[in-house]
Amino acid sequence: MRIIALVVLFTLALPISLVAQQGPPPVTAAKPVVKSVVERDEFTGRFEAKDEVIVRSRVSGYLYKSHFVEGSIVEKDQLLFTIDPREFETALRQAQAQISVAQATFDFTSEQLERARSLIGNGTIPQSTLDERREAYLSAQGALEEALADMELAKLNLEYSEIRAPMAGRIDRSFDSVGNLVTANTTELTSIVSINPINFFFDIDEQYFLTYSRNARERGEPLTRGGGDLEVTVTLSDELAQTQVGVMDFAENRIDAETGTMRMRAVFENAEEVLAPGLFGTITVPGSLPYEATLIPDRALVSDQNRRLVMVVDGEGKVSPRPVVPGPLVDGYRVIRDGLSKDDVVVIDGLLRARPGGTVTPDIVELPPVAEQ
Repeated sequence: MRIIALVVLFTLALPISLVAQQGPPPVTAAKPVVKSVVERDEFTGRFEAKDEVIVRSRVSGYLYKSHFVEGSIVEKDQLLFTIDPREFETALRQAQAQISVAQATFDFTSEQLERARSLIGNGTIPQSTLDERREAYLSAQGALEEALADMELAKLNLEYSEIRAPMAGRIDRSFDSVGNLVTANTTELTSIVSINPINFFFDIDEQYFLTYSRNARERGEPLTRGGGDLEVTVTLSDELAQTQVGVMDFAENRIDAETGTMRMRAVFENAEEVLAPGLFGTITVPGSLPYEATLIPDRALVSDQNRRLVMVVDGEGKVSPRPVVPGPLVDGYRVIRDGLSKDDVVVIDGLLRARPGGTVTPDIVELPPVAEQ
């Protein structure tokens, strides 16, 4: 019985002796990263073509031929469609013939008028005859001008029978088939969208508008012009796609009363045609001016109901909780807006061992400028 009692006493005393030998529990701690940062906001938006044209015919007729490859890049003034030109060619010949008739009548009445002017002086013809010939001359002159205008219109209609690209860009499929009747200014034949550059539109609410307006004023740039050379980036839904870098260039001049939002626009170079109208993306916009910020890893924060805390270690290893006001993530770290100074030592790893009021053995490390992912 005595031996058993000694064994039990030794067993109970063993953890106490080990704890005494180990001392305060170890934790990893570090001072915050302090550097100049710019906060960034994210919005979802959509790419839209800078220019977009619905191609229609200016004359009515039957679609005679299509001259482009659907989905290809077309150049400005490239021939796209031909309307059956025979009717317009006939109308041009008729107009030219009418000019010949009007020109002959004009020449005849001009000669008659000159003859009447020479005869009126010696009283050979009465004044009424001169007036009649002047009237005939003026009527022939008007008829000639009308015939010339009809010929110009006939030439224009014949030219319009060849439908050409009004701009360079990527063309859509043909909306109509060869042989169908095309109605002037009504029938949609195809569409063309510009590719490079390309616009990106997104909406901001009133709070962001007030913040961006204040930042724009401090930069000396009006927000309605997009903030000058404010650089932004867009990430696509494809994780393998490279982040696109662009510039803010426009903001609407009012907030929509129904939605409480304002539309913003950024422009991106698209020489490689990676971007297409209609694509969704997430745009990252500078949300503040540069300022010196205090940053710590997210894992160093502790939640206490509606408060956020960090565990601060003093020079003697004593742990004390510190309420803080966290901000956004920047470079993988959490911005601390209030409650922490650059000289405080914060527990990064081992928070379960860092009890408020307790003592720890801190292993102080130096955090890199950008958090390791």
